[in-house]
Amino acid sequence: MASTSDFAQYIVDQCGGAGEVTVKKMFGEYGIYCDGKIFGLICDDRLYVKPTEGGRIRLRSVELRPPYEGAKDYFYIADVDDRDYLSALVRETCKELLWPKPKKKK
Repeated sequence: MASTSDFAQYIVDQCGGAGEVTVKKMFGEYGIYCDGKIFGLICDDRLYVKPTEGGRIRLRSVELRPPYEGAKDYFYIADVDDRDYLSALVRETCKELLWPKPKKKK
């Protein structure tokens, strides 16, 4: 089941306190970004965040799951209704993530 655009927008709104949060549609699901860094995925109307030590410290409960078959484990975030919690989690996670490499000009 693909994620709905309404759920993706809800997650963007909930994480908005962390910075400029956006989503990009990818194969019927969504990549979710904060200030240009991809920090997670939205798959089957569920939020998954890349595992980092800072994120692990912020989590209320640590549950690792693959967002789709064959994927590496991500933190599964069941509690998506607490805006302050999600924003703090995203901020901590993004501190440890690398910036994407610039695209080469053709």
